[in-house]
Amino acid sequence: MRQLLLLRHAKSSWEDKSASDRERPLNERGRRAAARMAQEMHRLGLEPDMILVSPARRTMETLEALEPWADSPLVEPIETLYLADVPDLLAALHGVAETVRSVLVIGHNPGLHDLALSLAGLHDRPLSRSAAAYEKALAEGFPTGALAEFTIAGSWWELREGGGKLVRFLTPKMLEKAD
Repeated sequence: MRQLLLLRHAKSSWEDKSASDRERPLNERGRRAAARMAQEMHRLGLEPDMILVSPARRTMETLEALEPWADSPLVEPIETLYLADVPDLLAALHGVAETVRSVLVIGHNPGLHDLALSLAGLHDRPLSRSAAAYEKALAEGFPTGALAEFTIAGSWWELREGGGKLVRFLTPKMLEKAD
Protein backbone atom coordinates (compact mmCIF):
# COMPACT_ATOMS: atom_id res chain seq x y z
CA MET A 1 0.00 0.00 0.00
CA ARG A 2 1.33 3.43 -0.94
CA GLN A 3 0.53 6.86 0.45
CA LEU A 4 -0.03 10.02 -1.58
CA LEU A 5 -0.24 13.41 0.10
CA LEU A 6 -1.45 16.42 -1.90
CA LEU A 7 -0.72 19.80 -0.31
CA ARG A 8 -1.76 23.09 -1.84
CA HIS A 9 0.69 25.89 -1.12
CA ALA A 10 -0.25 28.17 1.78
CA LYS A 11 -1.76 31.63 1.32
CA SER A 12 0.46 33.91 -0.75
CA SER A 13 0.95 37.65 -0.80
CA TRP A 14 -0.32 40.02 -3.47
CA GLU A 15 1.37 43.09 -1.92
CA ASP A 16 4.21 43.42 -4.43
CA LYS A 17 2.38 44.23 -7.67
CA SER A 18 5.64 43.99 -9.65
CA ALA A 19 6.26 40.35 -8.60
CA SER A 20 5.34 37.73 -11.15
CA ASP A 21 2.83 35.05 -10.15
CA ARG A 22 5.67 32.58 -9.86
CA GLU A 23 7.60 34.85 -7.45
CA ARG A 24 4.79 35.61 -4.98
CA PRO A 25 5.87 34.74 -1.40
CA LEU A 26 3.70 33.47 1.43
CA ASN A 27 1.97 36.13 3.49
CA GLU A 28 1.90 36.05 7.30
CA ARG A 29 -1.36 34.07 7.39
CA GLY A 30 0.16 31.56 4.97
CA ARG A 31 3.30 31.13 7.07
CA ARG A 32 1.20 30.50 10.19
CA ALA A 33 -1.07 28.03 8.36
CA ALA A 34 1.88 26.14 6.88
CA ALA A 35 3.55 25.90 10.31
CA ARG A 36 0.30 24.61 11.83
CA MET A 37 -0.12 22.06 9.01
CA ALA A 38 3.48 20.93 9.61
CA GLN A 39 2.68 20.30 13.28
CA GLU A 40 -0.39 18.27 12.33
CA MET A 41 1.46 16.25 9.70
CA HIS A 42 4.20 15.39 12.20
CA ARG A 43 1.59 14.55 14.87
CA LEU A 44 -0.14 12.18 12.42
CA GLY A 45 3.16 10.60 11.33
CA LEU A 46 2.81 11.82 7.75
CA GLU A 47 6.47 11.61 6.72
CA PRO A 48 6.98 11.27 2.95
CA ASP A 49 9.86 9.40 1.35
CA MET A 50 9.78 11.80 -1.61
CA ILE A 51 8.50 15.34 -2.15
CA LEU A 52 7.58 16.60 -5.61
CA VAL A 53 7.25 20.38 -5.55
CA SER A 54 6.46 23.15 -7.99
CA PRO A 55 9.39 25.58 -8.27
CA ALA A 56 7.17 28.61 -7.52
CA ARG A 57 8.30 30.67 -4.53
CA ARG A 58 5.08 30.07 -2.55
CA THR A 59 5.34 26.28 -2.90
CA MET A 60 9.03 26.28 -1.94
CA GLU A 61 8.27 28.45 1.11
CA THR A 62 5.45 26.06 2.06
CA LEU A 63 7.94 23.19 1.84
CA GLU A 64 10.41 25.09 4.06
CA ALA A 65 7.67 25.57 6.68
CA LEU A 66 7.18 21.77 6.85
CA GLU A 67 10.80 21.12 7.77
CA PRO A 68 12.53 19.51 9.56
CA TRP A 69 11.52 15.92 8.83
CA ALA A 70 12.40 12.95 11.02
CA ASP A 71 13.99 11.33 7.95
CA SER A 72 15.25 13.42 5.06
CA PRO A 73 12.95 12.84 2.11
CA LEU A 74 14.18 13.19 -1.45
CA VAL A 75 12.98 16.63 -2.65
CA GLU A 76 12.46 17.07 -6.37
CA PRO A 77 11.39 20.46 -7.77
CA ILE A 78 9.62 19.76 -11.07
CA GLU A 79 9.06 22.57 -13.55
CA THR A 80 5.88 21.02 -14.98
CA LEU A 81 4.21 21.13 -11.54
CA TYR A 82 3.93 24.93 -11.75
CA LEU A 83 0.17 25.43 -12.30
CA ALA A 84 -0.03 21.77 -13.45
CA ASP A 85 -3.23 20.14 -14.61
CA VAL A 86 -4.23 16.53 -13.89
CA PRO A 87 -2.29 14.98 -16.81
CA ASP A 88 0.90 16.82 -15.74
CA LEU A 89 0.44 15.79 -12.09
CA LEU A 90 -0.18 12.17 -13.07
CA ALA A 91 2.85 12.19 -15.38
CA ALA A 92 5.05 13.33 -12.47
CA LEU A 93 3.60 10.61 -10.22
CA HIS A 94 3.95 7.95 -12.93
CA GLY A 95 7.69 8.70 -12.90
CA VAL A 96 8.12 7.91 -9.19
CA ALA A 97 10.25 4.84 -8.48
CA GLU A 98 8.31 1.79 -7.32
CA THR A 99 10.47 1.59 -4.21
CA VAL A 100 9.00 4.87 -2.94
CA ARG A 101 6.21 4.21 -0.44
CA SER A 102 5.02 7.76 0.31
CA VAL A 103 4.95 10.87 -1.89
CA LEU A 104 4.03 14.45 -1.02
CA VAL A 105 3.11 16.75 -3.91
CA ILE A 106 3.13 20.49 -3.16
CA GLY A 107 1.40 22.42 -5.90
CA HIS A 108 -1.40 24.65 -7.07
CA ASN A 109 -5.08 24.76 -7.87
CA PRO A 110 -7.10 23.97 -9.86
CA GLY A 111 -4.88 21.00 -10.70
CA LEU A 112 -4.52 19.58 -7.18
CA HIS A 113 -8.24 19.81 -6.50
CA ASP A 114 -9.07 18.18 -9.83
CA LEU A 115 -6.55 15.39 -9.17
CA ALA A 116 -7.90 14.79 -5.66
CA LEU A 117 -11.48 14.60 -6.94
CA SER A 118 -10.39 12.27 -9.73
CA LEU A 119 -8.42 9.91 -7.49
CA ALA A 120 -11.28 9.73 -5.00
CA GLY A 121 -13.74 9.05 -7.82
CA LEU A 122 -15.68 12.22 -6.98
CA HIS A 123 -15.13 14.02 -10.26
CA ASP A 124 -18.38 14.85 -12.05
CA ARG A 125 -20.62 12.82 -9.77
CA PRO A 126 -22.91 13.96 -6.98
CA LEU A 127 -22.10 12.87 -3.45
CA SER A 128 -24.35 10.39 -1.75
CA ARG A 129 -25.95 11.29 1.57
CA SER A 130 -23.69 8.74 3.25
CA ALA A 131 -20.49 10.31 1.88
CA ALA A 132 -17.76 10.73 4.47
CA ALA A 133 -17.14 14.18 5.94
CA TYR A 134 -13.71 14.31 4.25
CA GLU A 135 -15.29 13.64 0.85
CA LYS A 136 -17.85 16.39 1.42
CA ALA A 137 -15.15 18.87 2.46
CA LEU A 138 -12.98 17.95 -0.54
CA ALA A 139 -15.92 18.30 -2.93
CA GLU A 140 -16.46 21.86 -1.66
CA GLY A 141 -12.93 22.97 -2.58
CA PHE A 142 -9.20 22.73 -1.94
CA PRO A 143 -8.23 25.94 -0.14
CA THR A 144 -4.69 27.23 0.30
CA GLY A 145 -2.75 25.15 2.79
CA ALA A 146 -5.13 22.15 2.50
CA LEU A 147 -3.86 18.57 2.64
CA ALA A 148 -5.45 15.45 1.13
CA GLU A 149 -4.14 12.02 2.11
CA PHE A 150 -4.77 8.99 -0.10
CA THR A 151 -3.85 5.34 0.02
CA ILE A 152 -2.88 3.90 -3.36
CA ALA A 153 -3.25 0.17 -3.89
CA GLY A 154 -1.32 -0.21 -7.15
CA SER A 155 1.95 1.06 -8.50
CA TRP A 156 2.71 4.72 -9.21
CA TRP A 157 2.78 4.19 -12.96
CA GLU A 158 -0.73 2.68 -12.88
CA LEU A 159 -2.27 5.59 -10.95
CA ARG A 160 -5.49 6.80 -12.59
CA GLU A 161 -8.97 8.12 -11.90
CA GLY A 162 -10.56 6.30 -8.97
CA GLY A 163 -7.14 4.86 -8.04
CA GLY A 164 -6.97 6.34 -4.55
CA LYS A 165 -8.85 6.03 -1.30
CA LEU A 166 -9.27 9.34 0.51
CA VAL A 167 -8.05 8.83 4.08
CA ARG A 168 -8.32 12.41 5.32
CA PHE A 169 -8.71 15.97 4.14
CA LEU A 170 -7.49 18.81 6.34
CA THR A 171 -7.63 22.57 5.88
CA PRO A 172 -6.05 25.33 7.96
CA LYS A 173 -9.54 26.39 9.03
CA MET A 174 -10.30 22.87 10.34
CA LEU A 175 -7.07 22.92 12.34
CA GLU A 176 -7.90 26.34 13.80
CA LYS A 177 -11.27 25.04 14.98
CA ALA A 178 -9.57 22.03 16.61
CA ASP A 179 -7.21 24.24 18.64
